[in-house]
Formats: sequence, C-alpha cells, structure tokens
Amino acid sequence: MSASRPSRIIRAVFIFLAATAALGALAYAFLPKGPRDPMEYEGTAGTRKPEIRAREFAVVAGTPWAAEAGYRVLEEGGNAADAAVATLLALNVTHGEAASFPGVAPLMYFDAATGRAESYIGAGTAPRAATIEAFRKAGFETVPELDIRAQLLPASPDVIVGLLAKYGTMGFGELAKPAIDLARAGFPAHRAMVENLDFSLVERIGFSILMPYNARVFIRGEWWRPVHPNERMTFPDLADTLERLADAERAALDSGASREEALTAVRRHFYEGPIAEAIVALHEEKGGFITREDLAAYRGGWEEPVRAAWNGFELHANGAWSQGVMEALILRTLEGIDLAALGHNTPEYIHVVTQAIELAMADRDAYVGDPAFVDVPLEALLSDAYAASRRSMMTQKAFPALPPPGDARAGSASERSSGREGAEAIAAVARRTGIDPTAGSATSILSRSDFSVGQDTSQLAVLDRAGNVVVMTPSDFPQTPMVPGTGLNLGNRMTQFRLDPDHVGALEPGKRPRITPHALIVTRDGAFFMGLSTPGGDMQAQALAQVLLNVTAFGMSLDEAIAAPRFYSVSAPSSFAPHESYPARLRLESDLYASAAAGLRALGYEAMEDPAWHKDYGAVGAIMADGAGGFIAAADPREETTALGR
Repeated sequence: MSASRPSRIIRAVFIFLAATAALGALAYAFLPKGPRDPMEYEGTAGTRKPEIRAREFAVVAGTPWAAEAGYRVLEEGGNAADAAVATLLALNVTHGEAASFPGVAPLMYFDAATGRAESYIGAGTAPRAATIEAFRKAGFETVPELDIRAQLLPASPDVIVGLLAKYGTMGFGELAKPAIDLARAGFPAHRAMVENLDFSLVERIGFSILMPYNARVFIRGEWWRPVHPNERMTFPDLADTLERLADAERAALDSGASREEALTAVRRHFYEGPIAEAIVALHEEKGGFITREDLAAYRGGWEEPVRAAWNGFELHANGAWSQGVMEALILRTLEGIDLAALGHNTPEYIHVVTQAIELAMADRDAYVGDPAFVDVPLEALLSDAYAASRRSMMTQKAFPALPPPGDARAGSASERSSGREGAEAIAAVARRTGIDPTAGSATSILSRSDFSVGQDTSQLAVLDRAGNVVVMTPSDFPQTPMVPGTGLNLGNRMTQFRLDPDHVGALEPGKRPRITPHALIVTRDGAFFMGLSTPGGDMQAQALAQVLLNVTAFGMSLDEAIAAPRFYSVSAPSSFAPHESYPARLRLESDLYASAAAGLRALGYEAMEDPAWHKDYGAVGAIMADGAGGFIAAADPREETTALGR
C-alpha cells in the first residue's frame, strides 16, 4: 500500500492540473475576443499614395490623424514649429506604441529666411548610475531589452519646449489639444499599430504579468483578446498627463508670465515636478537608475548639423549622437559612379549601393558616437579624399564580412588592399560609366537642366507658408515598464549602447547612445530641396539614400521614388542589443527578389525575400521643392504615413 501512495499523489496532481487547464480553456473559449468598439476606417497601408501638390504649406506624418493635426495648425496661421509640435503630440497618441511621448525625437529645422539648417539634440542621456559595471554585476553582456534599466532620460518634452521657444508662435496647450482629444475620444487601430501589438496569447499573458500597466494601456488588461484593426484605441492617462502640462502653462500665464516663461513652466512640470516624481518612484520601486537629479539636470539643445556636399546638393542631418552621418557616407562614396548606367535596381546597381552602405556602416560603428564623449573625425570622414579611398575598397563580389573601417584619423583608407579583384571591379565600373570612381572630386551625375521636378519609430515633416521646414523622427516602444497613471512610455533606447568599454558606443553615465532615428534636410544652392525621414532602425539611412538616388539618379517622381521596392543590408551588427549580424545577407522586397535575387546570389549574396512594401523597409515621408515655386509631399505605402497640403 505504501509503495503506491506516491503514484496516487502524482495521479491526483495530474488530474487537478488537467481539470484546471480544462476549466481555463473552457473559460477562455467564452471570453470575448473580437474588436473592442470598432470604428469606421479604411486604412491606406499597402496602397500607393498619390503626391500632394502644395503652393502654401504641407505636412507628412506617420498617421492621418497626426497629419490632420498639423494641417489644421498651418491652416489657422501657425508656422512649421507650431504645426510640428501638434503633429508630434498627435503621433504620440495615434502611433504611441512606436513613437512615445516622451521618447527620443531628433529634429532638423530649416530657416527659409537665412537658408540655414539646424539640428536639435533629441536623444536622452544615460542616468548617472548607469554604468557598464552595474550591468555586468547584474549578469548582463548587453543592455537587456525588457528591463527598466534600459530607459534613457526622456527627450521629447525638452525638444518641444526648445522648438517652440525659438521658432514657435503658439502655446503648448493649444497645440496639445488635438492629441488630448484623440487620446480621450479614441481613433481606429491602424495596420502599423495592429502589427506592432500583434502578440500571441502567450505573449499577451506574459505582457500582463511582467508589465501589467503597459498591458492595461495597450490591451486594456485583456490578455485573452488581441488588438484588431479598426477597434477604438483610447489613452486617457496620457490625455491627463498632457492636460496637466497644459495646465502648468496656463497657470504661469495667469500669474503674469511671458510666453517663454510659461513654456519653461511646462518643462519644469515634467522634469522637476509631479511627472518627475512619478518616474523616480517607479525607478525606486523597480530598481532602475533614474533619479530626480538626473531629470532636473537633463538638457538637449540646438547644435550645428552634420553637413556634406553631394552631387550639387548639401545634406544636413542630426549630429553624431545619431546615425545622421550615414546618408553622407553612403552617397559620397557613390559620387562619380554613373548609377543610371547600371540600371535601376539591377543586381549590379544593388551590389554597388550595398557596398557603399556597408563601407559606411563600418565607419559608423568605428567612429560615430556622442560627440560630448567621443572625438568624431567628421571632417576627415566627409572629405573628398576619404570618400575616394572608401570607393577604392569596393570589390567585384559581395564583402564576405563587413569591411574594416577606414583610417579617418589619418584621412585615408585602412591598410587593406582590395587586391586584383577590387582593381578589376573599379576598372569595370569606369569602363561602363565613363567616369573614374576613384577620383577625389566627382562630376555630378545629374545636371540641373536634367531635373524636372512597422517599427518602433514614426516620422513627420512640415513646411509652412514662409518656407520653413521641420523634420522629426520620434521613437520608442513600450518594452519596459511604463510610468503608472501617466500613460508615459520611456522605451528601452539604452539597448543601443554597448557594454564594451573600448567600443565607440560604450555606455557611460550622461552619455547618449548613437541612436538610429535621425532627420534629414537636403538643400541646393542654399535653398530648400527636400526634407525626409523614416522609421526602420538600421534600415533608415538605407531607405532614405535609396529614395534620394531614385529621385536624383533616375528622375523618379517623389511618390514613385518612395514606393519603389527596396533592398536591405543586414551585414553590420544591429544597433540594438544583442547586436546580431548576418554577413553578405541582403533582404529584398518581393518584386525586387523576383528580378534580382539570382543575379545577387551570383555576386556572393545570400538573398532573402520579404513581402512587397514590408514595414521593416521604412515608411518614408518627404516634402520636396518642385522647381517651380511650389512643393510636393509624398507618403510611403508601407504604413499609414499620410501627406496633406494646400
């Protein structure tokens, strides 16, 4: 009898567990799983979007509701800075799972009166207690994705106040009203949001256990029910937070403060007042790093952008705390090569552009980091001699691994012979294009007379009646605990740091990670030519470079250039922990895969197919001068990106 007792216990436990599972399955079967309060909405993701011709103003944004918020401000007489803030805040609501308030928000501003472009530092810094030693002591080799210790200090409230104080005319409260109304009344879940929140049942259960407030915000705590297209999404806690910030401004104005002083009151309410207290309380409870002193000391600020001449244009991008230098590195390496002669998106064209991308990525990962901590040799990296030296490293077939960086400290390429194969490749390009691609000063491939014209990030571009332009790339995803009662998601952007003290991107207290989001403005002869931005992580610069080449090298219209199929090199280590890389691998959207995969395999690439207009390939929004005194705005079919103008 005693020998059978353990088996009876085991059998009883098994029966209990089976009965519990059966009851749970039965209960789950009867729980509601359909959409929560569905709304009428016909999405635009996956459809070609027409160009918008504008004579007065234009706005492009990651969702139609954000674009409409900015459009109304412009219509009512606000300027680009005002409209950009209204658009940003509406994005923080309607695309807040990908671009949170108060996440990162890199900003570029073009002043039409002076012809000058400026950058605003839109990435937070590491808290003072965040050190490599602290993570190593906790057993981490990279910054963990789902941990509160991955949160940077918040940036976008500082960006908003900095932009409005210098260039805006309106107050925070009136610009926040569209976002507050959207957060309270709700909007239909669009395809990008549904895809970003497309958790399996197990993931929803885990989400609800690990981050219950996040689950309450995004899935209403209903682990059994997925997010459906068109269901009403509301964010009342975020609406309350934005309203409290507006109240701080109103109270300051009522007490006799100037507009600038009232904006400072908004900033103070966030970084030193009740919101700061809520952030710090969460970090104290969860073992995070952020303190009151960190928040009170945080500053962004205006800076000179990265500037580079390219084929008769000038590129202006955010500083080396972002990957804003990438387009310049890619495009300058390609100068002097007649890309049109290679044929658009042929295997040979894709190969040449991919090599420029991978050379640029090698330099980015070796040299680019927060300039407050890193001596970034921008002058050398952007010189004609350096571009020529990198061009000479191109080979006839795919790089088997990411190539080494150039020796920017010495102003020339690193000691790596491209060998006979490389020399033959350069000679072949020269024969085919009629231009020596190793020349230090390239001839423009396009004369002025030839020119007729899902993701944890979003984008916006705004142009006002005076010709001023704002481009922003807001980001951050709710993969770390949100601040209870506030609707605030601080993201996990510290995952873009390295825990290697010898790496240019090494974590240090007070340092900014070299983030992927960045904004880009292109000018020609001191006049605005194009402003553009996209989500996409390491694809961002690749997507923007491909769009620019589609317009300039192939004469495409802006909407055609944005809708064209793209290719995506994943040879470089990912900017996000754990920093995986796949040497010689190229991802291709399906149309391009069908036409180019075989040729690329012959060139040594591992070609991988993705669906057409895939969200990983960016979602570009752009505004461009049409050459006749007007402007063109265009939006990507890959997400809900929307262009409006008048």
